[in-house]
Amino acid sequence: MYSNRDPSSRKSGAGNIFIKNLDKSIDNKALYDTFCAFGNILSCKIATDPSGESRGYGFVQFEMDESAQSAIDKLNGMLINDKKVYVGPFVRKQDRENVSNNIKFSNVYVKNLSDTVTDDELKEMFGKYGTITSAVVMRDSDGNSRCFGFVNFENADAAAQAVQELNGKIFNDKELYVGRAQKKSEREMELKEKFEKNIQEVAEKFQNTNLYLKNLDDNIDDEKLREIFAEYGNITSCKVMRDSYGVSRGSGFVSFKSAEDANRALTEMNGKMVGSKPLYVALAQRKDDRKAKLQAQFSQMRPVAMAPSVGPRMPMFPPSVPGVGQQLFYGQPPPAFINPQAGFAFQQPMMPGMRPGGPMPNFMMPMVQQGQQPQRPAGRRAGSGGMQQPMPMGSQQQIFPRGGRGYRYATGRGMPDPGMHNVGAVMPSPYEMGGMAMRDAGVSQPVPIGALATALANASPDQQRLMLGENLYPLVEQLEREQAAKVTGMLLEMDQTEVLHLLESPDALKAKVAEAMEVLRSAQHLQQSNASTEQQLANLSLNDGVLSS
Repeated sequence: MYSNRDPSSRKSGAGNIFIKNLDKSIDNKALYDTFCAFGNILSCKIATDPSGESRGYGFVQFEMDESAQSAIDKLNGMLINDKKVYVGPFVRKQDRENVSNNIKFSNVYVKNLSDTVTDDELKEMFGKYGTITSAVVMRDSDGNSRCFGFVNFENADAAAQAVQELNGKIFNDKELYVGRAQKKSEREMELKEKFEKNIQEVAEKFQNTNLYLKNLDDNIDDEKLREIFAEYGNITSCKVMRDSYGVSRGSGFVSFKSAEDANRALTEMNGKMVGSKPLYVALAQRKDDRKAKLQAQFSQMRPVAMAPSVGPRMPMFPPSVPGVGQQLFYGQPPPAFINPQAGFAFQQPMMPGMRPGGPMPNFMMPMVQQGQQPQRPAGRRAGSGGMQQPMPMGSQQQIFPRGGRGYRYATGRGMPDPGMHNVGAVMPSPYEMGGMAMRDAGVSQPVPIGALATALANASPDQQRLMLGENLYPLVEQLEREQAAKVTGMLLEMDQTEVLHLLESPDALKAKVAEAMEVLRSAQHLQQSNASTEQQLANLSLNDGVLSS
């Protein structure tokens, strides 16, 4: 094979010609010898299959466009080894026309032939439309007809006329299909476009009328499902999904005739107890749309995953925070993201089970009110100086959000460490998990799913979240003891029916916990990276005197 190693000239297509209908015996050297008389050849290639046999076409690229045009003018339609060859300019695949109605073709595909039709009969049937260069009925290894074949015309107009007149014609008691011969890639693309078009038409037809159901009871079949939803309107189709053994998958679809009926059924049936389970009802979505929506929800969950709560009812001990001349409010970035003051190191509030550099707790710290003296734990000595004047009570109420999430402390250089607050000032609230107050997880016991589902149906949203959290936390704690509260808070952001499914399915819970832990590890890695950078800046500040000298 003679080829040009310069990709710029090879890909430009200048001087490149395409030759087809070549004899199988013609190789690269024979092709080169045939075309070298017209000018200097940069590359010459015969296309072959994996076994090395010629596919009957090839390419020749000349150095000059004039040489290529001369070869086309003189060799196109000539006989080479008793076969009439086509020689023309090479056209890149992406530049070829893809619309079958406008493309010129000479090769015709015929299918649904009788198994008794021979090559001569096929040629005779198509011969009246123009000169035929080849006609063949495809056969298997035993010589039996595969009931399709190809007819190649000399003229493209003759091929188009044959397709127009013979497509759908009855021949030997069979209706023929006659059309343009297509490559496999073209045929696959056309079938894919038709399939997607049909899917889109169906989606538009049933838009806002098709409902997706899950958490179905095992004894619900198609007829029972139709009875449940019949009161909301005219149902066009109803299906409970089953596995290969005929066992219900716990999900299904109900399609209504009108969008109004579907919307009413969705509003009234979502969360309703059907059998022993609360039913989940939503508008049916295509897999791609649902995947995109879940990815968007997951990406939105990542930033807020850095501030979940800590374990239940953990006592908070006041830390020593020397030299921080600023006030810190919950809701701001954690201390790891605050620039340290020159010459001082920042110490985070610490509590049992809490790691340094971790996210801040999600419950209120006691505050020292104006006019009150802080109590000091036994064995602690108060430092010299007075306490920094706290904000007025009215301003503090504006700063703290509802639910007791915020806390505040302030201290200055040389100030005493604040102790635990007077019990009469602010009562410490139970820790919050994703905005929900919970009881001590060690006391609560898991409730059976049936009883829990019944209780949820009669509870308010806040009570539902409380009950789900109390049952979910012990199970999560068995898988991830240190991060149980954080993971539970993340899982409670899911739909109620999905949380119930996690309570029923240990495998599903394990997978979700693993996914949540991956999010937390990514957040912790980012936090540690930022903390390391700011620690380097703090070290630079400590050495300012050395650097300046």
